Amino acid sequence: MKSLSNLLVLLLCFTLPLQAQDRPHVFEGAEIIPITGEPISNGVLVVENGVITAVGEPGTVPIPDNAERFDLSGKVIMPGLVDTHSHIGEGDGGDRSAALHPDVRILDTIDPRSKTFRKAAAGGLTSMNIMPGSGLLMSGQTVYVKPRPANTIEEMLIVVDEEYGIYGGLKMANGTNPLRTDGTPGTRAKSAALVRSLFVQAQEYKNQLEEAEGDPEKKPSRDLRMETLVEVLEGKRIVHNHTHRHDDILTAIRLADEFGYRMVLQHVSEGWKVADEIAASGYPASIIGLDSPGGKLEAINLLNTNGKELERAGADVAFHTDDPVVDSRFFLRMAAFGVREGMSREKALEALTITGARMMDIDDRVGSLEPGKDADFIILSGDPFSVYTHVEQTWIEGGKIWDRDNPEDREYAVGGYEIFRASANSHTHLEGYK
Repeated sequence: MKSLSNLLVLLLCFTLPLQAQDRPHVFEGAEIIPITGEPISNGVLVVENGVITAVGEPGTVPIPDNAERFDLSGKVIMPGLVDTHSHIGEGDGGDRSAALHPDVRILDTIDPRSKTFRKAAAGGLTSMNIMPGSGLLMSGQTVYVKPRPANTIEEMLIVVDEEYGIYGGLKMANGTNPLRTDGTPGTRAKSAALVRSLFVQAQEYKNQLEEAEGDPEKKPSRDLRMETLVEVLEGKRIVHNHTHRHDDILTAIRLADEFGYRMVLQHVSEGWKVADEIAASGYPASIIGLDSPGGKLEAINLLNTNGKELERAGADVAFHTDDPVVDSRFFLRMAAFGVREGMSREKALEALTITGARMMDIDDRVGSLEPGKDADFIILSGDPFSVYTHVEQTWIEGGKIWDRDNPEDREYAVGGYEIFRASANSHTHLEGYK
């Protein structure tokens, strides 16, 4: 436990802002969309030491005497965007030596210097769930990060369980992707059977640990796969389950119900077919919106009415990019598609922010503009759902990490894919963190 405590101290230190604010910052004149309250047409946002200390109308918010003030008249401020499903960072994790790898950590493969993090910042993303691939029934442990300028991945982590050092979930998948050419598994039924069998082993391992009551001589031999699944069974680690077809969605729900673990349904392309069942299950759904659907047969019925139907049924809905499926820079556009197809504006805004934060157990820190939360926010040129609107600035914990007016930053907003092909060899953007 001592080594674990030392690790946690290290991780917590890494999550501090890279550069502390010398003075409080006051952003005024913009329309503020706090998400958990009504929009404020001429709002005031106060940030001190990386944390929001006040949000409100002029005259109702005390302004610190030594504050640095920013006039944002004509702009829009909203919380930083939360992406529940991304593959940026140039990691891997899709080891095909077996169908189930709950012990694999995407953390061990992410390049913190990857230019893809600059692209995410250009899209207004401030929190994301980076996953290993979906070619396996269990591809491994995900990681929750903020795309702040960093030299190590530890500096980017969002720790959700300080006692156990958990900073991510577990990626699972069903449907077509995990079906293997070597026949393991070869069918959807065998896929479910393999998952079920491993969770039964984890239940037995958990019972052995409990019966040992801390006695080292009675404890079972350490098993990294079982340790991860025990965290899942105990509710410490959330399962993020890739699933498309309506029957696969119901299988994912069936397994989660059987073993009692927490789960986020990811993609749910045919969620509109079983929206009532998803809502009744209580499992939230993270969806994707596309302007050019296609790519695989099991996702052929993906409709941008998914958000509307899930909202109608009463399910909790968020959006995700699955970057590179949808470029991180187009995250806002997906919610606009949802609104165009009948999703309410209120739920669409929540789906970009606080709902996704809940799916990652980080809603106590991010996802809305409230006193006490991390000062993660974006400044927009106009309405979030307008095709003419740009992300102008992205801030994380009181530090500006991306600015469209900076020529180097602007390149990541308007440039093509060629600027992301290779990882950055230097951290010139570290100097711009202010």
